[in-house]
Amino acid sequence: MIPAVLIAGTHSGVGKTTVTLGLMAALRRRGLAVQPFKVGPDFIDPSHHTAICGRPSRNLDPFMMGLDGVRRSFCSAIVGADVAVVEGVMGLYDGMDTSDVGSTAQVAKALGIPVLLVINVHGMSRSAAAMELGFASFDSGVRLAGTILNRVGSERHLAVLKGSMGLPVFGALPRDREMEMKSRHLGLVMGFEKAHDPQALASFLEEHAAIDEILKLRSVPCPVQEEMKDTEKSVRIGIAQDEAFCFYYHENLRELERKGAELVFFSPLRDDLPAVDGLYIGGGYPELHAAELEAAPARRQVKRASLDGMPIYGECGGLMYLGRSIESDAGSHDMADALPGSTIMTKKLQALGYVEGEVVGPNPAVDMGRTIRGHEFHYSRFHSDKDARFAYRLGRGKGIVDGQDGLVENNTLGGYLHVHFYSYATDRFIESCKSYNRS
Repeated sequence: MIPAVLIAGTHSGVGKTTVTLGLMAALRRRGLAVQPFKVGPDFIDPSHHTAICGRPSRNLDPFMMGLDGVRRSFCSAIVGADVAVVEGVMGLYDGMDTSDVGSTAQVAKALGIPVLLVINVHGMSRSAAAMELGFASFDSGVRLAGTILNRVGSERHLAVLKGSMGLPVFGALPRDREMEMKSRHLGLVMGFEKAHDPQALASFLEEHAAIDEILKLRSVPCPVQEEMKDTEKSVRIGIAQDEAFCFYYHENLRELERKGAELVFFSPLRDDLPAVDGLYIGGGYPELHAAELEAAPARRQVKRASLDGMPIYGECGGLMYLGRSIESDAGSHDMADALPGSTIMTKKLQALGYVEGEVVGPNPAVDMGRTIRGHEFHYSRFHSDKDARFAYRLGRGKGIVDGQDGLVENNTLGGYLHVHFYSYATDRFIESCKSYNRS
C-alpha cells in the first residue's frame, strides 16, 4: 500500500487547506506522483489540488457516493501514484445534522486512513493537548496518528505545546500571513487563477513539517482496482468549461466516458457551440462573466439547440445560463433563454447543504421514480414562470422554489442541485443523446 494521509481540522478555518496544498507541493517537488482527494462536495479545493499535483483530484463524499463509491474512487485513483493526500472538510467529526454521515471521520474509517489533525494553537498552550485528547478519544474507529500545529508563536510556545501533547507532532507552522488563501463569495478562488505560489508552499512545509515521517503513514490496503474500461464511443457530449463554468466532479466526466460519450470541451465565453449530441453545463461563476456570455455567439446557439430538442443538462451556474437573464449589481444581461425563468444575484447565501429528493417528472437525464442526492450552494434566486415544470421533488433542500428543482423545458433540464454520478446511472442521459443523434 502506498503512503496515505488525511489532513483534518478541529473546525473550518484552522489552516488545513494551506497544510494540504503545502504538503502536496512538497511531495511533488520530491518527484513523487501525488494523488489528491477532497472529502465532501467542494469544487474549489480540488481545483487547487489538481493544479499542484497534475492529477485530477477526486471527491470522496459518502452521502452522494455511498461508502462503496468512496472506496471505489479511492482505490482506482491511487493506481500509478506514489502517495495519496486527502483533505478533510469542516471539523473532523462534523457530518449531517448530529450524525457522522458525510464527515471526514466517516471517510477516514471507511478507508482505514491515518489522520493528522490541524490545530490552530494561537492563544493557547496546554489547552491544545486537551483538544487533541478529546478528538483522539471521541471515536476509537478513527486512526488519529498525530497533529500539525498551526500559528505557533515562538520556539518557547512550541516547547510548551510539545511537552503537553500526547500524540506525535508532525508539523509546527509559524504564523505566516503570506500563506493565507484568498477568498471569494463561494470560498477560495479557483486553482487555475494562480492565487498561490506552490514553491513557497512547498518550502514552508519542508521547513516546518516532518515530511519523511508523514511518508511512513499507510492506509488499509486496497484491493487491486484498475480503471473501468470505456465502452465504444456512441455520442458526443459538449462540456462547457472555462472561467464561467468550472465546477465538475472528475468522476462525473469519467462516468460519461465509461458509458460511451466522447467529451467535447468548449468555452461559452469564446467558442461556437460544437457539433454534439448533448450538452452538460456545470456550475461556476456565470454572474462574473455575464456581459461576455451575453455577447458570445454560443448563447443563441444553445437556445436553438434546446428548441431543436437537444438533451441539455445544467447545474447551478448552468441553470443560471440556461435561463432568460442574470441580474446583478453590474446590471441585467441576457442569457440562453432555454428555460422559463431568470436569475437575481443576492448578497445573502440562499442555500447551503445536502439535498435529497425524488424524480417526479419526465426529463432527459434521470429516470422517474429514482431517489436523487446532491448538494446546493448559491447566492442567487431563480424566478421561474408560474406554469414551469419541475423534475425533482425534494425532501431535503430548498431547490428553485418550494422544494422543487430540476426545471424542464423541451429536452433541457436545469437545477440548483449538484449531483455526483455515482449516485445514479447516467444511462438515461446517454440514451437521450443517442436518440437526438438518430433524429
